[in-house]
Amino acid sequence: MAQDENKGGRGFAGMDPDKQREIASKGGKAAHESGNANEFDSESGREAGRKGGQASGGNHREEM
Repeated sequence: MAQDENKGGRGFAGMDPDKQREIASKGGKAAHESGNANEFDSESGREAGRKGGQASGGNHREEM
């Protein structure tokens, strides 16, 4: 059975994984060249993740 038959063959998700990587790589490179890409160091990445968790309610883990 062909790999595309399982995925429906539509859109980005239906593409070959290597083709997805190629397209995503081009997008990332273009974002960096235009200055629109985020560049986090470890500390600012943690801070952004913390703020995102607070914005979403932060109740994803049940305390036992």
